[in-house]
Amino acid sequence: MTMFNSHHFFKERFSAHLKETSRYLRYIFNGHIAIAMLFFISALAVYYQKWLQEIPDDFPAAWVISIVFGLIASYSPVRTLLKEPDLVFLIPAEQKMKAYFRNAIAYSFTIQLYLVFLAAAALGPLYTTVFANRAGVVYLITIALLLVFKFANLIANWWMLKVRERDSRLIDTVVRTVLNIAVFYFFISGSMLLAGITTLLFAIVFLYDYQIASKRSGLLWDLLVEKDQSRMQAFYRLANMFADVPHLKSRVKKRHWLVRIVSQVPFTRTATYDYLYRITLIRSGDYLGIYMRLVVIGGVLIYVIPPLWLKIIFALLFLYLSSFQMMTLYQHHRTILWLDLYPVSLQIRQQSLLKLLLQLSIVQVILFTALFIVMGIYIGAMITFAGGIIFSWLFVDGYVKRKLT
Repeated sequence: MTMFNSHHFFKERFSAHLKETSRYLRYIFNGHIAIAMLFFISALAVYYQKWLQEIPDDFPAAWVISIVFGLIASYSPVRTLLKEPDLVFLIPAEQKMKAYFRNAIAYSFTIQLYLVFLAAAALGPLYTTVFANRAGVVYLITIALLLVFKFANLIANWWMLKVRERDSRLIDTVVRTVLNIAVFYFFISGSMLLAGITTLLFAIVFLYDYQIASKRSGLLWDLLVEKDQSRMQAFYRLANMFADVPHLKSRVKKRHWLVRIVSQVPFTRTATYDYLYRITLIRSGDYLGIYMRLVVIGGVLIYVIPPLWLKIIFALLFLYLSSFQMMTLYQHHRTILWLDLYPVSLQIRQQSLLKLLLQLSIVQVILFTALFIVMGIYIGAMITFAGGIIFSWLFVDGYVKRKLT
């Protein structure tokens, strides 16, 4: 331990972390997702620009910008890159880990800057449209203020990681979030006195967090490892939709009432994988959550975007995204050797997945069609229903079938 250099240790840990994440990011941002995201962003940009030309005079732009900036400032987790074996091997060297944690804080701040730049780029046109009489440098000062508050929140979050009581950490986060939003709202609205008062209140909370942390001796290593591993598992769950992730710890949820509904299949050999994939969809991982989120997001975009042709395209786009994400069900049980003992042919297994994907797609088509009907757009409902059914059949029976064989 006398030759231990925590700075070099962080560089080695960071290099390994960067190599691992970049490998999975290549799978996540593959051709299909890149094309879908490009179209999605382009369509939103066109609609956003058109909406800004007709923006209502009473639109609460200050509130929108302040809430987004306040939440981004508040979301400042510290990535320590610690692993479970560190609980044994690094705790004796805690006094020599100062350089390591300084580097971890710097890395955490740097890696989160993309949120600041994305929000600044997205909300810049809204700001300049609503506050057209202001100089452009004022918005740049607002972004600089966001960077300062984000770094302060990051430090405060690091100090609060010395507090084991979860409720105390939660209350601290909520208070700082409210103050962050208030500071940006008053600053953007031009109420400098109130902005100064809320900034002073934030400084008091910031100093209070420092005082609390200074009274705690030592780090809560188990909490640091738990937080970092939780974020890595979230990344692995995302990557697992596109590639095999051996580090992923599968999560199982009971959901008895849903299981009883979807598990009604014939007690025959050909229905073996029908039952397995349905149960996997409901209980394992985030499959059901991903499917529901895509349906909801697609429905919201269909509802708020005015052009009919864009509504229909978004319906088909989210239909494609849902089917593409659910394809990973086929590989979910790849590590379970018992499945090789099933007296069921590979063709039946493939047909079961294709059947389930087609059923999920048809359900989504029906939901989007119903939304068009509720909105009174009957032509859009007919086109979405016919086009969705045709697209689902071609995608599942064509693309997915070729991928499985």
